Amino acid sequence: MTTELKSVLLIGGAGFLGLHLIEQFSKLSPGTSIHVFDVRPLPEKLSTYFTFDPSSIKFHQGDLTSEKDVSDAIIESQCQVIVHSASPMHGLPQEIYEKVNIKGTQNLIKIAKQHSSIVKALVYTSSAGVIFNGQNIKNADESWPYPEVHMDGYNETKAIAETAVMEANSPELLTVCLRPAGIFGPGDRQLVPGLRASAKLGQSKYQLGDNNNLFDWTYVGNVADSHVLAAQKILDPNYADKIGGETFFITNDAPTYFWTLARTVWKADGYIDKYYIKLSRPLGIVLGYLSEAFSNLAGKEPGITPFRVKVVCAHRYHNISKAKSILGYTPNVDLETGIKYTLDWMNETN
Repeated sequence: MTTELKSVLLIGGAGFLGLHLIEQFSKLSPGTSIHVFDVRPLPEKLSTYFTFDPSSIKFHQGDLTSEKDVSDAIIESQCQVIVHSASPMHGLPQEIYEKVNIKGTQNLIKIAKQHSSIVKALVYTSSAGVIFNGQNIKNADESWPYPEVHMDGYNETKAIAETAVMEANSPELLTVCLRPAGIFGPGDRQLVPGLRASAKLGQSKYQLGDNNNLFDWTYVGNVADSHVLAAQKILDPNYADKIGGETFFITNDAPTYFWTLARTVWKADGYIDKYYIKLSRPLGIVLGYLSEAFSNLAGKEPGITPFRVKVVCAHRYHNISKAKSILGYTPNVDLETGIKYTLDWMNETN
C-alpha cells in the first residue's frame, strides 16, 4: 500500500540521478506534480531513454544554501515530500563538499521545518561509501558504524549530512536516507566517460588488484525506484515509524567482480586485451602516493591515488534485506540489461 503523493520537489533534479528520478516518478507516481530545484536548468535535449514530458516539469532555479531560494521553491511547489539528491561529483575540493553536502543539507532541513504545514517528509540520497575507510565490506547492513576517519571528503561530508537528516526526523518532518552503491547508467558523466578515456590512453590492459573482490554496481533506474518507494511509503502511517529516521542500502543485489563493468564497456568500444598487467594492491598504493606527490608539484590532478587503489581492491557489497522488506524495493533492471542501456546511450550521444 502507498499513499497518494500530490507534489514532490526534486533537489538536484537536473543531474544524473535527478533526471532518472523525474523519469521514475513520472512512471510510478503519475498523479504527482513534479518540481525540480537546481542551480542549473534541465537539459534542452534529452536522451531517447527518457520518456517524460519536459513541459510537465516545473523548474525552480536556485542555490541550495540560499534560505530564500529554497523557501520560494517549497512555497511555489507546495511539495509534500522533498527528495534531495544534489551532490558534487568525486574528486572536487573539500570546500565544495562542505558547502553543498553539509551547509546545503542543513539549510534544506531548516527551511523545510519552517514550512511544516507544507513539507511532510525529506528523502536524502546518501552513499554506501559512508561506512568505507579502505577495509573490506562484506554483506554490510545498516548496523555497520561509520569509520572513525573517512578517507575522502565526499563520503565524510555525506556521513555528516546523513546524520543531520536522521537527527531531524520527527512527526512534523519525517526523514529517510538511502545509500546507493556504485551508480551507473544512461546520463552518467563520470564513471563511464572515465572508463572510455582510460581505454583511449591505453590503460585498459592494466589491472589493479587480483579482481577477486566483489563490488556492488547499481543501475541508476533502480536507485530512482527506491526513492519513489520511500517518498510514497514514508507518508503512509503504516510505514512512517519503520522508515522515519532510518537508513537503507540500495544495490542491484548482485555483487560482481570489480572489473566486470569496465571490461564490458571497453569490449563494446573494441578494446579487448588478450592479457592484463596486474598491479598488486601494495604496489598500487605506493604508486598512488608518488602520483599524488608529483601531481601536487605540477599542479595537476593525479591519475591514481591511494584512495582509488583501496576502492578498486576492496570487497564492497551490502545486504539490502531491510530495503526489500520495508520499502518493498527490488532491482527491476539487472546488471546485464543496465549495461546494455548504458552502452546504447553512449552510442546515441557520440
